Amino acid sequence: MLILIDERGKKYLLNSDQDFHNDLGIIKKEDLQGSNAGDTLETHLGKHIKVVKADVNDLIELMQRRCSILLPKDIGIVISHTGLGCGDRVVDAGTGAGAIALHFANVVGNEGEVHSYEIREDFAQIAQSNIDQFQLDNVEIKNKDIKEGIDEEDVDLVFLDLPKPWEMLESVYGALKTGGWLAVYAPYIEQVQILHRIAKKVGFEEVTTIECILREIEVKVKGTRPKTRMVGHTGYLSFARKL
Repeated sequence: MLILIDERGKKYLLNSDQDFHNDLGIIKKEDLQGSNAGDTLETHLGKHIKVVKADVNDLIELMQRRCSILLPKDIGIVISHTGLGCGDRVVDAGTGAGAIALHFANVVGNEGEVHSYEIREDFAQIAQSNIDQFQLDNVEIKNKDIKEGIDEEDVDLVFLDLPKPWEMLESVYGALKTGGWLAVYAPYIEQVQILHRIAKKVGFEEVTTIECILREIEVKVKGTRPKTRMVGHTGYLSFARKL
């Protein structure tokens, strides 16, 4: 999928069925239809717009949403800690707008599968719309409560972003293949405490929890230092493995 990036860094999905309009000018649809990644187009006001091949972060930035989403700092840790790779099978619960499902789909590729459970019909519809827009064939959105049971078997990763993730740990354990991972996102430490206790009781091993604090460095002519504002606590990431 191609996107447009204007001189200010603002991004737009490329729609070649109609003219492009913004405050920097107009580009005719005929010019959009003939464009390729790497091209620079010019509006009628003489402003330059770059045509770029979108990556998964661009898509998530531009997608429709009505809820908060996990940040890349947390998503990256889930992917790296669990060793998720091409061809893996993933179950995701608490779809929201579909951001984490998109990241998983990007990693597992066409040989893999992502099955995402969302209890709210409106969120499921938004997520499905985003998946359809980005033309992904390896993601299935299910408008279903995961507490009713996991349909999939021999799964490599189950990711839960739910208020009470411990309520379905036995079902998760049964769905995972030996060596598979459970990953849980939780904003409160009390959730983590309950999760640890029940995960060990169910039979999970290598139970651990981490928190990622992200601080950007500000580079200016007069000096370099950490930014005064930072992304602090978002949530705790807990992991457990079926061995």
